[in-house]
Amino acid sequence: MKKVLFACLFSSLVTGSLFAGNSNKVIYGDDNRVDYYASTNTLFRDYALATAAQVPIGNISKAPNGMVKVSADNLRQAMNVCSSERFAEQVAAANCSGFIVAPDVLITAGHCVTDMSDCSGYSWVFDYRLPDPSVVADPTIYVPDSSVYKCTEIIGRKLEGDYDYAVLRLDRNVTDRAPLSFRRSGELSKGTPLVVIGHPSGLPTKISDGAVVRAATNPGYFVTNLDTYGGNSGSAVINVENGEVEGILVRGDTDYVYASGRYCMISKRCTDDGCRGEDVTRITVIPEIK
Repeated sequence: MKKVLFACLFSSLVTGSLFAGNSNKVIYGDDNRVDYYASTNTLFRDYALATAAQVPIGNISKAPNGMVKVSADNLRQAMNVCSSERFAEQVAAANCSGFIVAPDVLITAGHCVTDMSDCSGYSWVFDYRLPDPSVVADPTIYVPDSSVYKCTEIIGRKLEGDYDYAVLRLDRNVTDRAPLSFRRSGELSKGTPLVVIGHPSGLPTKISDGAVVRAATNPGYFVTNLDTYGGNSGSAVINVENGEVEGILVRGDTDYVYASGRYCMISKRCTDDGCRGEDVTRITVIPEIK
């Protein structure tokens, strides 16, 4: 499926249409998403450094002093969410999420990258996160130009049946942060605690923990109760116990539902063990990184 501008993509999500492989997500129990600056877990913040946002090139512009500006409509404007929704006034510039497993190798969901046109039309932006408002009053997001990368090769990709992943070559090595470690063999167990790091609804980096593996019987993916949305597709799902990536967030339940009488959208909420769960492609099924 060809992707269009972010707002159009997510307007289809909230009306119930499929986005490149049923990538909708939802909130389970409490909403555990926090901004990068608000996370008190130093390990999670370290993991977040290796994650990147897939941003349309039209949302990136040059700024002074070797910086670039990342801009777009805010979440309320882009998706008609109610003003009471968390993060409603934050910029929603990203299309998908990804993470590095080697200096020049990035992993994302297969439905996020169809062909090389998606390499030319999007950049991969590290450090797309909101500044700490206690330090910087202006919420505008600037990142160093050196944090912006392009993909130059689709090393591997699969989007069929239960499988949904893409392995990309970046245009140069990422030298200022460490790649994430990942499971290379073996199985994870039901109940394993997880954290996901990415860009729900295109927002700046969000870290969300307090989730577990709900089912791990399918050889291609496992099911979780992670708090995720469209835009989290491609996010790193990390085992809290050992810090290894277990998989790639790829699909789940509906993001938003219509708030009758309010003429806007609110997050769909489920109990921790309710609804369909969120599917995560196992990192061990990707032959290109074994």
